Amino acid sequence: MLKLLILHGPNLNTLGTRQPEIYGSRSFDDFLADLRLEFHEIDLHYFQSNHEGRLIDYLQESGAQFHGILLNAGGLSHTSVSLADAVAAISVPVLEIHISHVFAREPFRHQSFLSPVCKGLICGLGLHGYRMGIQYFQQHVSEY
Repeated sequence: MLKLLILHGPNLNTLGTRQPEIYGSRSFDDFLADLRLEFHEIDLHYFQSNHEGRLIDYLQESGAQFHGILLNAGGLSHTSVSLADAVAAISVPVLEIHISHVFAREPFRHQSFLSPVCKGLICGLGLHGYRMGIQYFQQHVSEY
């Protein structure tokens, strides 16, 4: 059975209430329930933390048990060399996910420390980007 992780960084626990004009008005818990129904044949795990060190610890301790990881590190994407190093140190393929179109936003969001160490990037498609990431792993996990 395909085993995937959705890993969320700071402030993503507030989806549905935080800046709905950018991130939408749906909570991630509600969306995750729908994903689990839609992709019932996938063992889909979720972890969120507002703390960089906890995300790094989780990757180091648990990352190897997954076939793929969908990582939305939020603002840490643009600031965390340490998180990028943790992603680079694991052999599991990681897709970088952003709900908003980061390249259409403030210039500081155009730089990601994660992009060079991730398998790919999905941004600007709202929550649908997670669905696309899961579909990618369904089709390509045997390549890893």
